[in-house]
Amino acid sequence: MSVLEVKNLEKSFNTAKVLKDISFEIEEGQVLSVIGSSGSGKTTLLRCITGLETADSGIISVGGTKVFDGERTTALTREEKRKNQLLTGLVFQNFNLFPQYNVLKNVTLAKELLLKDELKKCKASKEEKKQALEKINKEATELIASVGLSDKLEFYPCELSGGQQQRVAIARALMLSPEILCFDEPTSALDPEITGEVLNVISKLAKEGRTMLIVTHEMGFAKEVSDKVVFMDAGVIAEAGTPQEIFDNPQSERLKSFLSSTLRV
Repeated sequence: MSVLEVKNLEKSFNTAKVLKDISFEIEEGQVLSVIGSSGSGKTTLLRCITGLETADSGIISVGGTKVFDGERTTALTREEKRKNQLLTGLVFQNFNLFPQYNVLKNVTLAKELLLKDELKKCKASKEEKKQALEKINKEATELIASVGLSDKLEFYPCELSGGQQQRVAIARALMLSPEILCFDEPTSALDPEITGEVLNVISKLAKEGRTMLIVTHEMGFAKEVSDKVVFMDAGVIAEAGTPQEIFDNPQSERLKSFLSSTLRV
């Protein structure tokens, strides 16, 4: 079953066409890595999929729900937009944690806000609210432990290393149980010494069968963890295939040149 389907997606900024007829899909439990030079359209593609940008045309479906349809003539309602956003989880390259909250609160906040709306609709009692919040805290504590930070629950972002902040961001994205977890260059803001701790967490998620889309410049990691790899160049998918096909047997001269430059010792 396809968790993500992208069909004929196009996006322009003013007169510059950034995405040109992009089509691909990701099956449940698969990891797809998107590679390519800076300016090739990787991050714009990710932002369109997660709803941070609106494409000009095409279709994006997540978990069987059309989150974007270029032929739709009516605007999405506020409720539809919110439901669509919950289908994807995004981990930013610069973490984007709330500096005023500790680790636990950063992870629970979004789910607490959703819960508040739900409890208001059903007029829950104080005891029911208390139990629901305790359940959220328990779930968050387990997720934080799963990324190796059980001893940092009360720490604030300024007290954490970059790698630790990124692991908190991963736990936060997982908290809402998205259909697909998306990463935008998750290690680009990290020192080389601590990049490995974040990649290890993502590798663990892959082994657990999480469906993931990863924009990355870590070629060795992409080869190891991916089921599929897409190479973007100048707004198009120039080549796509298994990691072995892309890294061991590239077909286009452009991909050969890109890999030669990025894998050069």
